[in-house]
Amino acid sequence: MNTREPSLPLDVAALDSYLTDVIAGFRGPICARPFVHGQANRTYLLETSHERYVLRRKPPCVLPSANAVEREFRVMRALLPTEVPVPRTLCYCDDSTVIGTPFYVMEYIEGRVFEDVRLESLAPDERKAIYAALNRVIAALHSVDPERAGLGDFGKPGGYVGRQVARWTRQYRACEAQRIEAMEQLIAWLPQHTPAQQPCRIAHGNYRLDNVIFHPREPRILAVLDWELATLGDPLADFVYHCMPWRVAPELTGPGIPTESAYVRAYCERTGRAAVEHFDFYMAFGMFRRAALLRGVAAQCMAEAAWAQAQRAAGGLA
Repeated sequence: MNTREPSLPLDVAALDSYLTDVIAGFRGPICARPFVHGQANRTYLLETSHERYVLRRKPPCVLPSANAVEREFRVMRALLPTEVPVPRTLCYCDDSTVIGTPFYVMEYIEGRVFEDVRLESLAPDERKAIYAALNRVIAALHSVDPERAGLGDFGKPGGYVGRQVARWTRQYRACEAQRIEAMEQLIAWLPQHTPAQQPCRIAHGNYRLDNVIFHPREPRILAVLDWELATLGDPLADFVYHCMPWRVAPELTGPGIPTESAYVRAYCERTGRAAVEHFDFYMAFGMFRRAALLRGVAAQCMAEAAWAQAQRAAGGLA
């Protein structure tokens, strides 16, 4: 994964001192560089003379319930013994005086991250295997019993879509720059057409090709990342959101890439379903949610830039 120069200041000295106390065998000094990929919780590569780690921090200037890094930490720790591949978490810090916001540290996993859903750099048989692995892992996630995984209280057991529509409507209103009629129509239409929820499962919330790490040479997923939106919810809403590239990227066709219908059938076979009912409703819900999320990301980036500038002007961070 690529890194870039920091845009959000990070107090490396304070972080070094903290991690020396809480992670066994940790030895600084640290070189910290943000990853290019990722828009919400900020992710940094931490390098020492003998080891690499990954830090995820909550950005400043967000809604109180947003970007909950403690939930990411908890769900990954709970899923470690399951068939869902996740990084090993090392520590969580809720003390904002260390680097300015809560954060956690996890192991660094060497592998491949694909940002192009068309996988144009791969041969057709490799593309087929990559999509099969994606399908297999989301099916495995939706097969985990939340109670047995210790996540029975990770969210409310019912009304997932209704709560999500309300939540993302509030997010959208808080960051709204101008009135968009299509969004207004969706905000009115979705609550009136919400289907009955499926049995509650762990919903990743943003399961995408570029949120997983593949083995350097094999079509095998080593880690699922970006759990900040994870909760208990409707697995079909989670799965259909994952299928969005077939609707927003018309070029998602070609040798080795399954059709949307074939991909849905594979998921149904793996989860023991006859079909994904109300697919079009879930897709409309996913489009709405994605639009609200991107509006929030844009507002967050502007607020974060202003916060960082103020910190530098005050001489608080380098």
